[in-house]
Amino acid sequence: MDAATRFADYLRGHRLRMTRERRSILDEMLEVRGHFDADQLMMLFRRKGRPVSRATLYRTLARLVDAGLVHKIEMATGQARYEPMFGRHHHDHMVCVECGRIIEFESRDIERLQDEICQRKKFTMTGHTHQIRGTCESCSAGAGGRPAERGRDKAMKDRGRALA
Repeated sequence: MDAATRFADYLRGHRLRMTRERRSILDEMLEVRGHFDADQLMMLFRRKGRPVSRATLYRTLARLVDAGLVHKIEMATGQARYEPMFGRHHHDHMVCVECGRIIEFESRDIERLQDEICQRKKFTMTGHTHQIRGTCESCSAGAGGRPAERGRDKAMKDRGRALA
């Protein structure tokens, strides 16, 4: 099943329609490489001359998260970043609280421990999010500038990379 069909099925199950704007947001989101925030997606639409309302964008992102097509990553600043998950395997994240860098990782040991704990507690897991917050290697080493400057510079680089 492709992403559009999966999203349409999800929407139908919630008595919603696949509107032109929702389909457009889905398509653009699937083309993004890496992590992005709602503002980056909004800029992409504006650059392409395809206006979409901010409210619709946020509501659709929430629906895409709920449908399992997008993963939402809460940042230390309170802002959320997203990543397309359709066709990707599960992984977890380390988030730098200084520069906002997101490092993906996988650990069979962590997955095994989660399963063991759930089994021991007679808990049926339907999904999980594992996020470690801390300071990345560059920020820990004090690599240039104050944290806020590094964060702003990193965010600008990430925006360009995510939208490329």
